[in-house]
Amino acid sequence: MTTDTIFAPATAPGRGGVQVVRLSGPLAGPALVRLSGRLPPPRQATLASLHDPAGGEVFDRALLLWFPAPASFTGEDVAELHLHGGRAVLAAAAEALTALGLRVAEPGEFSRRAFEHGKLDLTEAEAIADLVAAETAAQRRQALRQMDGALGRLYEDWRHRLVRALAHLEAEIDFPEEDLPGGLTDSVRPVVRDLLAEIAAHLADGHRGERLRDGIAIAILGAPNAGKSSLLNAIARRDVAIVSAQAGTTRDVIEVALDLGGYPVTLADTAGLRETLDAVESEGIRRALDRAARADLTLLVFDATLPPDPATLALAGEDALVVLNKADLAGELPSEVAGRPALAVSAATGQGLAALLATLTAAVEMRYAPAAAPSLTRARHRAALEACGASLARALEAPLPELAAEDVRLAARALGRITGRVDVEDLLDVIFRDFCIGK
Repeated sequence: MTTDTIFAPATAPGRGGVQVVRLSGPLAGPALVRLSGRLPPPRQATLASLHDPAGGEVFDRALLLWFPAPASFTGEDVAELHLHGGRAVLAAAAEALTALGLRVAEPGEFSRRAFEHGKLDLTEAEAIADLVAAETAAQRRQALRQMDGALGRLYEDWRHRLVRALAHLEAEIDFPEEDLPGGLTDSVRPVVRDLLAEIAAHLADGHRGERLRDGIAIAILGAPNAGKSSLLNAIARRDVAIVSAQAGTTRDVIEVALDLGGYPVTLADTAGLRETLDAVESEGIRRALDRAARADLTLLVFDATLPPDPATLALAGEDALVVLNKADLAGELPSEVAGRPALAVSAATGQGLAALLATLTAAVEMRYAPAAAPSLTRARHRAALEACGASLARALEAPLPELAAEDVRLAARALGRITGRVDVEDLLDVIFRDFCIGK
């Protein structure tokens, strides 16, 4: 545990009506007294003049909040200065606090202290960072749910069940001469089997939580001049990609981030699919096919005035939406292409774009709407759960109670690493360094 006192702005940099400076540590209370001449009542906003401790000059008139330990975010004494939002005011406050022996916080240090004082577990700390970074409604809802502890409670429940099973195994191993109930080892197997099934179901979520956190990838694919770039610009409502009548204009992947019905989406325009001897265009096509393989959804764009392109038809899988572009220039159009429903649109006139966006939103929502159980949101969660599952599978096959006990112990430790109950020192810097200052 650290004993120094930290401070940092908790609001974004720049001018504004109010900016908040947060303090945490044993000198938070004395600093308020030195700056304002008094300690405000706990959790009650108090207006006060703030004085430079060196010269006594007033540098701002601000609201003060005082949260004595342990009833605070970090579990330490915490204070907040609600200053006027000018750079000179913030600079004066920082100079005064430094003179009083406080130091500027490292990124994520407030949340790290909250974790170290047992105010939140690692999943809740990660959720704070996710909530700060949330750009869509779905991301916000997922971060709030995790910050409320839903994910941590699920993992801790699993861990407690494993600890109980481990106790039974170790009792039979360590006290064979005692008058213990028979079959303790056999009684553990159903518990381990049920947990293994629950963890497997949790992992088989289609990466829902990770996709919501990082963004859902949608690739636009089609032949040259099918209107892919025009469609990207129409959906984005701005000129993101260069549009030209010359085939092969798009050589690289062009991405645009969108909020699609509250879901974070990265829409990627790609090079036209065709046979070519041009080395640069060939590389663009290779990247297009690679992006198609990694995309969560694909938009297959066909020129409605031409027969369907075979190279594009070959990509018509379950995660593909078929778009017939240039519908304003074509006659009667088929309702299906390659067994997939076809949407008639015109990127030039806007015809059918609303229906396309509604269909695309519905497809995203069907795949990535939040489930009843909380979703895992990070690769480290998935890796720990996979390690846990592997240990539990070994425990079921273990020929001796001692071997089963060791595998159950490893499984419980893997779950504990997610919430921070065990073996987390090597994780702390990685988890908290991505936080913004003051959080």
